[in-house]
Amino acid sequence: MSIGHTLLGLLEAGPRHGYDLKRAFDEKFGHDRPLAYGQVYSTMSRLLKNGLVEVDGMESGGGPERKRYAITDAGITDVEAWLSQPEKPEPYLHSTLYTKVVLALLTGRRADELLDTQRAEHLRLMRILTQRKRKGDIADQLVCDHALFHLEADLRWLELTAARLGQLAQEVRR
Repeated sequence: MSIGHTLLGLLEAGPRHGYDLKRAFDEKFGHDRPLAYGQVYSTMSRLLKNGLVEVDGMESGGGPERKRYAITDAGITDVEAWLSQPEKPEPYLHSTLYTKVVLALLTGRRADELLDTQRAEHLRLMRILTQRKRKGDIADQLVCDHALFHLEADLRWLELTAARLGQLAQEVRR
């Protein structure tokens, strides 16, 4: 995810302080990985330097002055360009899981046990996500669906690999 573009998109609703941006980001996108304050301010500094945001005002309170950021026309154009570009599909051709299966076979370890352990972990996470999906709003449901569909694809791969383990073992030992 592009943090910079996401913060720019949030600024299109109106000027905000870094704290407000972090809170909005975490509410909308950071359920599993909240944004660190340092990342917000370093990103805003870079966006300011690149002319994509401007300081809309300064407020002083009990602590240091707080900058309020606003998106510039260049920032709006940048978000529009980012939104119009499709994301590159990730084919997972260099999977850590595949590497583990091959190394288990090469070293005489039980690849079938590795696959069983991984299957159990995937199913555990799927149960958690399904529970979260039942309790969540539409945004959370869609995020969970995305993750669940990927986990289902991984499970299909685990089953296929388990079925072809003997053949794979012969090929990797050549």
